[in-house]
Amino acid sequence: MTVSLEDILREMPEERRRRIEQRAAELIAEEMNLREVRRLRKLTQARLSKKLKIGQEGVSRIEKRTDLYLSTLRSYVEGVGGKLSLVVEFPDRPPVILAGLGENTGSGGVKSKAKKKAGTSAKSKAAPRRAA
Repeated sequence: MTVSLEDILREMPEERRRRIEQRAAELIAEEMNLREVRRLRKLTQARLSKKLKIGQEGVSRIEKRTDLYLSTLRSYVEGVGGKLSLVVEFPDRPPVILAGLGENTGSGGVKSKAKKKAGTSAKSKAAPRRAA
Protein backbone atom coordinates (compact mmCIF):
# COMPACT_ATOMS: atom_id res chain seq x y z
CA MET A 1 0.00 0.00 0.00
CA THR A 2 1.28 3.43 -0.94
CA VAL A 3 1.41 6.16 1.68
CA SER A 4 1.37 9.76 0.50
CA LEU A 5 3.59 12.51 1.85
CA GLU A 6 0.48 14.37 2.98
CA ASP A 7 -0.55 11.36 5.09
CA ILE A 8 2.89 11.16 6.70
CA LEU A 9 2.94 14.88 7.47
CA ARG A 10 -0.61 14.77 8.85
CA GLU A 11 0.45 12.12 11.39
CA MET A 12 3.49 14.10 12.59
CA PRO A 13 3.38 16.34 15.64
CA GLU A 14 2.76 20.01 14.77
CA GLU A 15 6.18 21.10 16.04
CA ARG A 16 8.01 18.64 13.78
CA ARG A 17 5.96 19.69 10.73
CA ARG A 18 6.78 23.33 11.46
CA ARG A 19 10.54 22.55 11.69
CA ILE A 20 10.40 20.61 8.42
CA GLU A 21 8.60 23.46 6.64
CA GLN A 22 11.06 26.00 8.05
CA ARG A 23 14.08 23.97 6.91
CA ALA A 24 12.55 23.46 3.47
CA ALA A 25 12.10 27.24 3.15
CA GLU A 26 15.74 27.77 4.22
CA LEU A 27 17.00 25.31 1.60
CA ILE A 28 14.93 26.92 -1.12
CA ALA A 29 16.17 30.39 -0.12
CA GLU A 30 19.82 29.26 -0.21
CA GLU A 31 19.76 28.67 -3.94
CA MET A 32 18.65 31.46 -6.25
CA ASN A 33 19.75 32.71 -9.61
CA LEU A 34 20.57 36.37 -10.24
CA ARG A 35 17.14 37.14 -11.68
CA GLU A 36 15.46 35.76 -8.55
CA VAL A 37 17.80 37.79 -6.32
CA ARG A 38 16.94 40.97 -8.26
CA ARG A 39 13.21 40.24 -8.00
CA LEU A 40 13.55 39.47 -4.29
CA ARG A 41 14.96 42.98 -3.91
CA LYS A 42 11.97 44.32 -5.89
CA LEU A 43 14.15 45.78 -8.64
CA THR A 44 13.40 45.85 -12.34
CA GLN A 45 16.15 45.32 -14.89
CA ALA A 46 15.74 48.98 -15.91
CA ARG A 47 16.25 50.28 -12.34
CA LEU A 48 19.23 48.00 -11.78
CA SER A 49 20.75 49.04 -15.11
CA LYS A 50 20.76 52.66 -13.94
CA LYS A 51 22.57 51.69 -10.72
CA LEU A 52 25.14 49.68 -12.69
CA LYS A 53 25.42 52.36 -15.38
CA ILE A 54 24.76 49.87 -18.17
CA GLY A 55 21.81 49.30 -20.48
CA GLN A 56 18.84 47.14 -19.50
CA GLU A 57 19.95 44.60 -22.12
CA GLY A 58 23.27 44.34 -20.23
CA VAL A 59 21.44 43.32 -17.06
CA SER A 60 19.49 40.75 -19.06
CA ARG A 61 22.72 39.30 -20.49
CA ILE A 62 24.31 39.10 -17.04
CA GLU A 63 21.28 37.24 -15.67
CA LYS A 64 21.37 34.70 -18.51
CA ARG A 65 25.09 33.95 -18.34
CA THR A 66 26.45 30.97 -16.46
CA ASP A 67 30.07 32.18 -16.49
CA LEU A 68 30.88 35.69 -15.22
CA TYR A 69 33.90 37.69 -14.19
CA LEU A 70 33.94 37.99 -10.42
CA SER A 71 34.06 41.77 -10.79
CA THR A 72 30.83 41.67 -12.84
CA LEU A 73 29.14 39.44 -10.28
CA ARG A 74 30.35 41.67 -7.43
CA SER A 75 28.98 44.79 -9.16
CA TYR A 76 25.63 43.09 -9.78
CA VAL A 77 25.32 41.90 -6.18
CA GLU A 78 26.26 45.33 -4.83
CA GLY A 79 23.77 46.88 -7.28
CA VAL A 80 20.93 44.91 -5.70
CA GLY A 81 22.13 45.93 -2.23
CA GLY A 82 24.18 42.89 -1.26
CA LYS A 83 27.79 42.01 -0.57
CA LEU A 84 29.56 39.21 -2.43
CA SER A 85 31.59 36.73 -0.37
CA LEU A 86 33.38 33.73 -1.80
CA VAL A 87 33.66 30.75 0.51
CA VAL A 88 35.85 27.72 -0.12
CA GLU A 89 34.69 24.58 1.63
CA PHE A 90 37.07 21.70 2.40
CA PRO A 91 36.08 18.29 3.72
CA ASP A 92 38.73 18.33 6.46
CA ARG A 93 38.67 21.92 7.76
CA PRO A 94 36.35 24.87 8.39
CA PRO A 95 35.30 27.04 5.40
CA VAL A 96 37.66 29.78 4.23
CA ILE A 97 36.48 33.17 2.93
CA LEU A 98 38.50 34.33 -0.08
CA ALA A 99 39.37 38.02 -0.02
CA GLY A 100 40.22 40.46 -2.78
CA LEU A 101 38.84 38.54 -5.75
CA GLY A 102 36.83 40.55 -8.22
CA GLU A 103 37.58 43.87 -6.57
CA ASN A 104 38.67 46.84 -8.66
CA THR A 105 42.07 47.52 -7.14
CA GLY A 106 43.24 49.93 -9.83
CA SER A 107 45.94 47.46 -10.88
CA GLY A 108 44.30 46.65 -14.19
CA GLY A 109 42.42 43.59 -12.93
CA VAL A 110 39.08 44.99 -14.07
CA LYS A 111 38.81 46.21 -17.64
CA SER A 112 37.48 49.69 -18.17
CA LYS A 113 34.48 50.36 -20.38
CA ALA A 114 36.67 52.42 -22.70
CA LYS A 115 39.00 49.50 -23.35
CA LYS A 116 36.08 47.14 -23.93
CA LYS A 117 34.49 49.51 -26.42
CA ALA A 118 37.78 50.08 -28.23
CA GLY A 119 38.21 46.32 -28.56
CA THR A 120 41.59 46.22 -26.84
CA SER A 121 40.87 43.36 -24.50
CA ALA A 122 43.36 40.51 -24.20
CA LYS A 123 40.99 38.22 -26.10
CA SER A 124 40.80 40.49 -29.15
CA LYS A 125 44.62 40.84 -29.26
CA ALA A 126 45.22 37.11 -28.97
CA ALA A 127 42.70 36.03 -31.58
CA PRO A 128 42.25 38.48 -34.45
CA ARG A 129 39.02 38.06 -36.40
CA ARG A 130 39.08 36.55 -39.83
CA ALA A 131 36.93 37.74 -42.69
CA ALA A 132 33.97 35.46 -43.37
